[in-house]
Parts: sequence; structure tokens; C-alpha cells
Amino acid sequence: MKALSMKNFQSALLITALFLSFSVIGQIGGWKADLVEDSGKALDEMIEKQPKLQSYKDKSYGYAVFPKVTKGAFGVGGAGGKGIVYKNHVPTGESTLSQVTIGFQAGGQQYKEVIFFENAKAYEKFTNKKVKFDGQASAVAITEGGSADVAFKDGMAVFTHTSGGLMFEASIGGQHFSFKPKE
Repeated sequence: MKALSMKNFQSALLITALFLSFSVIGQIGGWKADLVEDSGKALDEMIEKQPKLQSYKDKSYGYAVFPKVTKGAFGVGGAGGKGIVYKNHVPTGESTLSQVTIGFQAGGQQYKEVIFFENAKAYEKFTNKKVKFDGQASAVAITEGGSADVAFKDGMAVFTHTSGGLMFEASIGGQHFSFKPKE
């Protein structure tokens, strides 16, 4: 595979940054009731596609729902989205997801993501901004009729559901999260 030249790398990075800025700009701002509503709808849709998620929701100490994560890439990729963090099924704050990847990848896609916290320790770790998923972290992709049996890893279980788009990739990268308590 031909290595990316610095100029091509910079161009790909600029295109990715522009793509993400346009997709995330509408989500930036203060605490919004519409983000809570979108998060609730996204989780309901994911549970409808995979009913076993209801038991994760019912048994979890809390969870974070990202109703729309936008991902784009051409060599270098990135993803971003905003979501709501819940404790005992009550919104406690908002979170921003950001991701950077590098490798063979091209395209764009949107997906929903939910992270269930098994206990108070996992919830506190997330809300204290000490959670970063590395390239080895795995999420279960929700498909109709598929199985959603997954064990909690480090007190967390992650599920995603593709909303649309097409992405070709063999890449590595990680997700980073921020947390802002509800005011």
C-alpha cells in the first residue's frame, strides 16, 4: 500500500475536520431538552431492534446515549456526537464523544451508541472523564434478529446501531468522552 504523502495527509485531515465540524455544529450549545428527547428515542429504537437491551437498561446503574454519531474518513477519519448521561434513568449531564482513526478507510456513516454502566464505579469513572476506549475496545453492533449477549468489560457494555451511510475500513483509533453535569 502506498504511504500517504504529507500533503495528502493534510488534505485528508482538513476534509475530515470540515465534515465533522458541519455535522457536530448543530449539536453544540447549552443544555437542551431536544437532546434528552433524541437520546430517549434513540435508546427506544435500539431496544426495539434488540429487545435484550431492555434488561441492560433495567439493571444498569446508569448509561450514556449518543443519538447521532457522525463518522467520516478518507485515510484519516474522525467521529463526533453529543449525548446524555443517565443515572437511575434520570439525566445527570451531557457528554461529547470524539474519535480519531487512521488506516484504510473511506466513506461516511451515522450511528447511535449506548454505553451501560454496571455499577457506581463505572459511572463515576465515566463522569470523571477517565474513560477512553482504545483501538481494542469492542462494541456490539445491533442487528435485527442478532444476539446482544455481551459481558460487561471494566463495568461497561457498549452497543451501536448504524443509522445510515457506507463505510469501508480497516483502521485503529479510540473514542474519548467529555462530561458536563446538568445545571
